[in-house]
Amino acid sequence: MARKAEDKQAAANDGGSSAAALIVAHNQARYIAATVRAATAIPGIDLVLVVDDASTDNTQELARKAGAVVVRNSHARGRTASLELGAAVIGMRDEPGAVPRALLFLDGALGSFAIGAAPLVPAVTEGVCDMAIALTDMTPVSTGPTAKAARKAIELASNWKPQQPLSRIRCVSRDALEAAMPLARGCGLEVALTLDALTAGFLVTEVECDIRHKSHAHERRSLGKRTSQYRDVMLAVSARRVKGAASSTRSAVGDQMQKVTHRRSKGPDAVVEESSEVAE
Repeated sequence: MARKAEDKQAAANDGGSSAAALIVAHNQARYIAATVRAATAIPGIDLVLVVDDASTDNTQELARKAGAVVVRNSHARGRTASLELGAAVIGMRDEPGAVPRALLFLDGALGSFAIGAAPLVPAVTEGVCDMAIALTDMTPVSTGPTAKAARKAIELASNWKPQQPLSRIRCVSRDALEAAMPLARGCGLEVALTLDALTAGFLVTEVECDIRHKSHAHERRSLGKRTSQYRDVMLAVSARRVKGAASSTRSAVGDQMQKVTHRRSKGPDAVVEESSEVAE
């Protein structure tokens, strides 16, 4: 993990790095302009991209007038697919040979409160970490069953116990994001993103942010929605456990194959000698 941070710090020192704000919005005409203006005002942000997920109102027009680059899904594809699309578009706008932009994930409904995410950007662009997760003022420590399950999974994987493991507001380096591609679907996106980054050896931390707005993501959910969220998180966690077990198996098999190849390269006498040692 330390090596990843050192590499990032060296890149930042050489040419500096910037970040792009990536906002997924669906029918957010009421808030989107204020969100875009606040994101634009964050130091280090040189591009604001809004992915309009097939809004039926004038979200895209208002976002564009506020200064954002806008791409639009012809039909609703959901947050995960929209983030992947936005990340691809931002990647195409990075200067060749330059340090790729970090990505700041914001909700379209944040409005002027989006400025509170500002501390996340330097944490990544200045090499402090590879992923900075916002600790908002709304819920200092998430206590629901889904958050507890996500926290436990992250703690088991890394010995780190996050306070808000499901926070959607976060800044991530391009390399850490690529390590998590393709992104997990549904409500398992955030915990999967954290686990994938940690497993790949990237540094992840939480940063206190002055964000008091209670966005739609944190509104009271029905029992069905809470159950669906819990299921998505557990599916994402289980998928990464299976992936980790498969990776360990492949590594063990690879080690055995290398040993066999090494023995054969020594010739028949070496194989017979080793067999005799085993027999003794």
